[in-house]
Amino acid sequence: MNTPVFSEYSMAGEVGTKGDVYSFGILLLEMFTGRRPTDDMFNDALTLHRFAMKALDEKVIEIVEPSLLLDTKVGNFSSHIGGRGGTEECLISVVRTGVVCSMESATERIEMKEVVTKLCSAREKILNTRI
Repeated sequence: MNTPVFSEYSMAGEVGTKGDVYSFGILLLEMFTGRRPTDDMFNDALTLHRFAMKALDEKVIEIVEPSLLLDTKVGNFSSHIGGRGGTEECLISVVRTGVVCSMESATERIEMKEVVTKLCSAREKILNTRI
């Protein structure tokens, strides 16, 4: 049985921008992994945040929602010189942003202005790959 997942607002009793950043991070992780924080696989030892953090940087493709990869050609995942392609870099960047936003300690979370910068950079990586 799942452990109930409580929002930061209910745990801390305070409303603030750092709580919004946390919620946004969890939303990003839900959208890009296709998993909810209440999935049966998550318990006290493993959370959606920890699941995503463990996958950085080498296993992100393994945790990404498969339907996001349907339009992706295999060649996009590696560059001509053995590095990562723009699609994989984009996915890593988005998952990393979700992880940093959903850090347990509010002081470790980034500001939303930085989140926007990171997501715009991720968008550029994917757009440059598909052009």
